[in-house]
Amino acid sequence: MPTREVKVTARSNPSQRIIALGIVFAFLYLASNIVIALLLAVLMAYFLDPVVGVLEKLYVPRALGALLTLLAVTGILAGLGYLIVDRSEQFISAWPRYSAILKHATTVFDKQISSVEKQVEAIAPAEDRKAAARPAPIEPPPVRQWLFRGVGSLYSILLVATFVPFLVFFMLAAKRRIWKATMELFPLESQPRVEEALNQVSKMLRSFVAGNALIALILVLLSWAFFLAIHLEYPFLAGCVSGLLNLVPYAGVILAWIPPFFIGLGQWSTIGPYLGVAAMISLLHLIGLNVLMPAIVGRRVHLNALAVTIALLFWGWLWGAIGLILAIPITATIKVICDHTEGWEPIGGWLGA
Repeated sequence: MPTREVKVTARSNPSQRIIALGIVFAFLYLASNIVIALLLAVLMAYFLDPVVGVLEKLYVPRALGALLTLLAVTGILAGLGYLIVDRSEQFISAWPRYSAILKHATTVFDKQISSVEKQVEAIAPAEDRKAAARPAPIEPPPVRQWLFRGVGSLYSILLVATFVPFLVFFMLAAKRRIWKATMELFPLESQPRVEEALNQVSKMLRSFVAGNALIALILVLLSWAFFLAIHLEYPFLAGCVSGLLNLVPYAGVILAWIPPFFIGLGQWSTIGPYLGVAAMISLLHLIGLNVLMPAIVGRRVHLNALAVTIALLFWGWLWGAIGLILAIPITATIKVICDHTEGWEPIGGWLGA
């Protein structure tokens, strides 16, 4: 009796895909600390891998080269942190003067708001005035709630700071074994396509991290030079904070105004210097994100403006500030995966349209 081979194929229906997508999002939210630590480690590993490769060509064992690279990066970050902390201590010592100025400005603003409220109440109907006269009591949240919220945030920071260096070291030291094991997860006929996708992801992530680091350095130096030129107090501290905030898409241009505006309260009594600072910082923001970013990073990322905006909104909502940092590399990686996965090419094409 002849035998026939029966090939059974199973496809997921839309309901199953929605459920699977919901499970993925729930995992990303509930295990955010773990996922964020892993993604930051991957970014740092891709960024530092060329340095380890150079040391390996100089006959330095890969594990030792990874350790030396991490120690050098830690030393550089510690030096920058010391400079910022030293300038911050000088600013903190002068805090009473800024506090008094800020309190005076807040008092004036409150008086103006109260005056506007009284004018509005004068023309409001009698029923609305009676309702406004009996505001509902606002109970402050219990101290225990604030305490546990602070402990949770501190735990997240400590978790990332503790595990990321170890993850980066293991990724760098065992790169070849990890690469080989990753390739063996896929069928033999799919491995060339997977290798091409992984190489493209490597180039994209390395370009993204290196490009952002270079742009951040340029913005910090330009901001520092500008604040020195206008004789703003604490120019290095203001330049570092303002330059880094300028990298935040969209809202960064407003956030970057805050440090020089706040420090300028003790020096400026007219609106002219504030307008000049706002104009200069806005110009630096436009140069950084519309000229330098496309020229340095855009060639590797290949994402359209709509996809970038949606990614920033979604990952910022899911993970907060760190989500804004990881939004573009995550979305660009998804695009590369879609470009190299059969049936998903239209999604990759839309992300890069």
